[in-house]
Amino acid sequence: MKFVVTILSILMGSGFASQKPNIILILADDLGYEALSANGSESCHSPNLDQLASSGLRFTNCFANPLCTPSRNKIMTGQSNVRNYVKFGSLDRGQTTFAHQLKKVGYQTCIAGKWQLGKEADSPQHFGFEHSCLWQHTRTGRSKKGSQTIDRRFVNPQLEINGVEKEYTNGEYGPQVCTDFICQFIEDHHQKPFMVYYPMILTHCPFDPTPDSKDWDPKRLGSSTYKGDQNDPQRHFRDMVAYADKMVGQILSQLEASGVRDHTLIIFTGDNGTDKPIVTPWKGRNVVGGKGTMTDEGTRVPLIVNWPHGVAKPGRVLDDLVEFSDFLPTLCEVGAAPLPDHYPGDGVSLLPVLKSEAGVRKKDWVYLWYQGQVMVRNQHYSLLAKRDGSDAQLIRYQGPFDGSKIGAQEFTDQEKTLKSDFEKILRTRAKARLSGVDAQTRAKVGKAERGGKVIR
Repeated sequence: MKFVVTILSILMGSGFASQKPNIILILADDLGYEALSANGSESCHSPNLDQLASSGLRFTNCFANPLCTPSRNKIMTGQSNVRNYVKFGSLDRGQTTFAHQLKKVGYQTCIAGKWQLGKEADSPQHFGFEHSCLWQHTRTGRSKKGSQTIDRRFVNPQLEINGVEKEYTNGEYGPQVCTDFICQFIEDHHQKPFMVYYPMILTHCPFDPTPDSKDWDPKRLGSSTYKGDQNDPQRHFRDMVAYADKMVGQILSQLEASGVRDHTLIIFTGDNGTDKPIVTPWKGRNVVGGKGTMTDEGTRVPLIVNWPHGVAKPGRVLDDLVEFSDFLPTLCEVGAAPLPDHYPGDGVSLLPVLKSEAGVRKKDWVYLWYQGQVMVRNQHYSLLAKRDGSDAQLIRYQGPFDGSKIGAQEFTDQEKTLKSDFEKILRTRAKARLSGVDAQTRAKVGKAERGGKVIR
């Protein structure tokens, strides 16, 4: 018996006995579909992500909410914002996340990057993450210099390590600190299955230099303006995309060094469209960033999936509909974890698509709930309306960023039927408002909404 235990211990130490894949979910901040060279950008270059796409899967119809916190709520809980979104900068403490579910089945969990989901010191651990390195956790991530407010997410950042506040003042770069934290976690925990969630600090404004920019200044404390102190936001955005790609490359190198690359699922996406000051040359046209708007420019985001031992027929480019509610059921199925109790089924796992099992996954439309608006869309049409269903406007898409409103006299019979079907979805989903929170929260938030307050 002692001999058997010893052999099993050796096998476990080598990683042989663990069949669960490692999982890394990367969420870039304010990075729209058009900003990656794999998707057609003519100004931004992302060679590591391009390689992940060419040796994995690239999706062309992935949609996020138009703003950061709503998307972060949805991706972590797998639920539409209509059910459980309470307020900006917070995740309702009663919610169950993919980290909870994966932790239940033995995954070691880590989060690094931008938090913005609750200021309690235990927030990351409360939501299932054992290790954390975060910006905008217990603090705003900004400091005062005289009368100026300084953004401290990039150069010389303010971060929280496992809830403990830490100041960096020796020329450190926030995204690099977070990436190094992840790489150390991978090296320390690679002998058992792990899950890393990396909600990147990049490429959100301020549009300032990176350590690879010609005007990098390690002595700067940070930006004194929201969009950035520098005068070349387009170039700085390109540099920021390149640095985000570099961070992905560093993680890939660490996976190789730790001997777990082939057994690691990597998912890369963005939390909403590119910010409005940024104009990206894309496939012969200019795409103006649409963050904060219920448009293609505000909601269409990149999605790349790579898993050497798990993706069938790598190199595929897919037009399957994906929204952020789909990630939780995907991660749960990949990790052989149960779905949360009473999961409403908003998301549909992508694993059959990764396995190239034709016809198994069915997703005919996606639904976005944001501020005073709601939207249903498929690959070719979207219906945008107010939350009560009024002012509904059907938009026809010829391709990404190429939509046009359909006039009342221009509807085909098929489009009339589609509009009616979409309106039914809006009415049904409206009834689910706050169904995913407890009664006390439902009463409080419901009262505010009935009083005319728009929940941002």
